[in-house]
Amino acid sequence: MNAPGGHEPPDIAGALGALPLFPLPNAVLFPGAFLPLHVFEPRYRAMVKDVLQGHRALAVVMITDEAHRDEHGHPGIAEMAGVGVIVDHVELPGGRYDILLRGRARVRLRELQFDPPYRRADAQIVNASSEDVPPTEVMALMSSASAFVAVLDKAHRGFELRLPNNAAPGTLADLCAHQLVIDARERQVILETMDVRTRVRRVAEALVVQRLAFGSGDRDLN
Repeated sequence: MNAPGGHEPPDIAGALGALPLFPLPNAVLFPGAFLPLHVFEPRYRAMVKDVLQGHRALAVVMITDEAHRDEHGHPGIAEMAGVGVIVDHVELPGGRYDILLRGRARVRLRELQFDPPYRRADAQIVNASSEDVPPTEVMALMSSASAFVAVLDKAHRGFELRLPNNAAPGTLADLCAHQLVIDARERQVILETMDVRTRVRRVAEALVVQRLAFGSGDRDLN
């Protein structure tokens, strides 16, 4: 999930000094997760073209304030983001792209002076706390995830929660959040939760709340 010993994963280390930013209102990229994106705006088409010719890395960062714009007309963004690597792409007519990102790490951003056409930041890998989480709390996470998956399966037959074998607690929390937590703001909070035990608990609680809300008919799965 994070680089061992505080060192950057080798496939993104060279990108961190001027990491391209892809601000989005409802997307959060977790380490280990796969995120498909359709890229159509000219500035982000240029960004994808650039990164494909080099390190293939970029950060997906949440837009936190659409109303407040800087002198360049850019909306406010979160200070923490997920950095990922483009592992697959298709170039479409008109210069558009479909890309598939694989999350590599959490990063804290210090945005650089704007250099058109897209935003960049000096990014620092943020390492999580110890993965020492009581087994009972990991079991509670998996129980709440399984219960919510059962709710989803009633509406969307064949839904499957995909988790790697023998994954660490932090990875389990990240991937459950990526696949199951619906509210993007809540996913961003989970991304920013560096204490792994707290993160495991938060994801478990979010899934319990979602299951109860859907069970009461307060939310629509479609």
